[in-house]
Amino acid sequence: MTTEPSRPRAVLCLSGGMDSSVCAALAARDYDVFAVHFSYGQRTEARELHSAQEVARIIGVKELLHLKIDLFRRIGGSALTDTSIAVPIAADEAAIGNEVPVTYVPFRNAHFLSAAVSWAEVLGAEKVFIGAVEQDSSGYPDCRPAYYEAFNQLIRMGTKDGQIQVVTPLIQMRKSQIVRLGVELGAPFHVSWSCYSGETEACGVCESCVLRLRAFREAGAVDPIPYAVA
Repeated sequence: MTTEPSRPRAVLCLSGGMDSSVCAALAARDYDVFAVHFSYGQRTEARELHSAQEVARIIGVKELLHLKIDLFRRIGGSALTDTSIAVPIAADEAAIGNEVPVTYVPFRNAHFLSAAVSWAEVLGAEKVFIGAVEQDSSGYPDCRPAYYEAFNQLIRMGTKDGQIQVVTPLIQMRKSQIVRLGVELGAPFHVSWSCYSGETEACGVCESCVLRLRAFREAGAVDPIPYAVA
């Protein structure tokens, strides 16, 4: 009887969104994946958790760590966590990303990555995957390559062995390229969720929905999730 060779471990920040699902499929090709999902008081918290659980099941995640954090809801300042701030209807597609929108959650990814790196140290994983994207995005400052370069320097200085690295395989890709890659990898788009406000049907009009719909259209693919407006 032969045993399968052991594979290296990686931690995956898994939101359950489109980009996150493709990143998950990429990570699962070469690593035993341990995924972490955050519920942080976002409007679609329950729907995002369900999507993350389904993505994890389909790609064969070894363990899904579900963390609940309350600080973003208490701090406020984002339409995703503060119900007094409306989720805006997307402006003209060409204008998306020209300024940081009210859906930006202040310094969110630093908190996510810190927890993921802590878990990676315990697991002996040297890679932390996150599906951050700079192009065709809403212009969030914590999705820029320089941000991750700086964070990796912080990891080198602040962890026991300094060997853990955050990797962002999608960061330079256009959304349509991500869709094509996801189709090639068999990424579970049908269980993913990107909408900022809807939980039964995606609204189709927030920036995240507009960018996702455009990506599928440009890729010549059909988005398999339900939309109220598409």
